[in-house]
Amino acid sequence: MTSPRTLAVIPARLASTRLPRKVLREIAGHPMLAWVYEAARACPALDQVLIATDSDEVMALCLANNWAAVLTSPNLPSGSDRVHAVAQLHPADIYINIQGDEPLLRPEHIAALLAPFADPEVQVTTLKTLCTAENLTNPNAVKVVSNLQNRALYFCRATIPFDRDGINPPVWKHLGLYAYRAAALDRFHAIAPSPLELTERLEQLRFLEHGIPIYVAETPHDTIGVDTEEDLCRVEALLSARSYRFGKFSSSIPATCSPTVERSSE
Repeated sequence: MTSPRTLAVIPARLASTRLPRKVLREIAGHPMLAWVYEAARACPALDQVLIATDSDEVMALCLANNWAAVLTSPNLPSGSDRVHAVAQLHPADIYINIQGDEPLLRPEHIAALLAPFADPEVQVTTLKTLCTAENLTNPNAVKVVSNLQNRALYFCRATIPFDRDGINPPVWKHLGLYAYRAAALDRFHAIAPSPLELTERLEQLRFLEHGIPIYVAETPHDTIGVDTEEDLCRVEALLSARSYRFGKFSSSIPATCSPTVERSSE
């Protein structure tokens, strides 16, 4: 049996609102995007890793380091839509959405995302890890509850489940990494944003509201999605302590650079 072709896409939007230009911010001597790309490339289960950006500046950095990249429209509303745009240029069976602001990414995260696809019924996967006490009431740490078959019931910025009688159930933090079969990604792009998605500002709720199940795999490895200066400092402290050496890497962006790149046709 032929193994499915698996493509990882790293959406790297430069115009982030809470922490501008964050994918180019330096962490322990390297741009944030370099940490994400290097971790993805270290996963042997991936056939290819591509960066999808709306920025000529990010494209120039990719060119300087020989990173495969695609220039996409700045008007795409979500990371999944950006992955879909890349899918129009690069056919695959399974696509992985790896956010460009997840510098604590590990190859183990990607392996956990892919494992459920051994079941042909699985269409979409994501990850969860036990929520720390400090994140229980943090709306930026999204929570997830799942059924006994590990399918997501709901994602929420509030603390769920609500512990009315002091049972002290485990609370699971959602990690914003996704994998999709090509058909599920096509369907996501074809349907309009759903009411709950717009309310919570969580794109994964579009799948649930339209009856597309999401399998939630467990991982012991938490991450910190970088949204603030405080997040950046916390991540830098953690990565500075890692005994990791980058290969030959250029953090400089050519002053004059007109790279020949693929452009998505969305």
